[in-house]
Amino acid sequence: MLDSVGGLIHPSAIIEPGAQIGTGVKIGPFCTIGPQVVLEDGVELVSHAVIDGRTRIGQGAKIFPFATVGLAPQDLKYQGEPTETTIGPRTIIREHASIHRGTITGAGITRIGADCLLMAVVHVAHDCVIGDGVVIANNVALGGHVEIGDRAIIGGGAAALQFTRIGTGAFIGGLTGVTRDVAPYSRVFGTRAELQGLNLIGLRRRGVERAQLQTIQAAHKLLFHGGGVFADRVSQTRATYGTDPYIAEILAFIATPSRHGILTNLAGDAE
Repeated sequence: MLDSVGGLIHPSAIIEPGAQIGTGVKIGPFCTIGPQVVLEDGVELVSHAVIDGRTRIGQGAKIFPFATVGLAPQDLKYQGEPTETTIGPRTIIREHASIHRGTITGAGITRIGADCLLMAVVHVAHDCVIGDGVVIANNVALGGHVEIGDRAIIGGGAAALQFTRIGTGAFIGGLTGVTRDVAPYSRVFGTRAELQGLNLIGLRRRGVERAQLQTIQAAHKLLFHGGGVFADRVSQTRATYGTDPYIAEILAFIATPSRHGILTNLAGDAE
């Protein structure tokens, strides 16, 4: 092992001229680092990782064998434009995960937040935006331009259609196909995603007390399980429960323009 600024770099690693390596970085056997890569302080590449493109790996992140970060997207329109990838501090990327750089048809960047865990064989396509503290289990596939809010959990084998949004604190069950937007703090299961209710466990872990949980639950039931026209239910929920910060967040999510509409458990809802 070679010592570099307080870190360790294995002699078999290939680091292209121009790459920026912070202090205390560990680069294991047979890793490949491209010329525009930035590895911030304390990053660890266990072995056989490939980091390329205009990619920044945040402080203390850890990347396991055979993961690839910042490679060209699987988009036939991509012509080598100088787009980017960023990985937040302390995020863990496990074996065989693949994270592709952005495209000029999107924001030009694929972004993963801090303190995330991406388990083995996760695929994050171009222009995805993933918040902080997100857990994505094994074999999940995210299409291009997918957005995931902070502290969401995505179960193993799930897949999200391009341009879908998954809100803060949502829980997506294993093997679930997400084809419509999932509101914050919702719980979703099914081969084709079906809304089951609130992610009560996640809310309790956030310290939400029982009385507020009951309020959120009542509002969620009115919004997504009530009768009548969806737009009317949104107005009624805003008037009745809109001062609760969690409900306000859900209503703001619904108000944001959507490619695919919001997932409810009622066919024919207005979007």
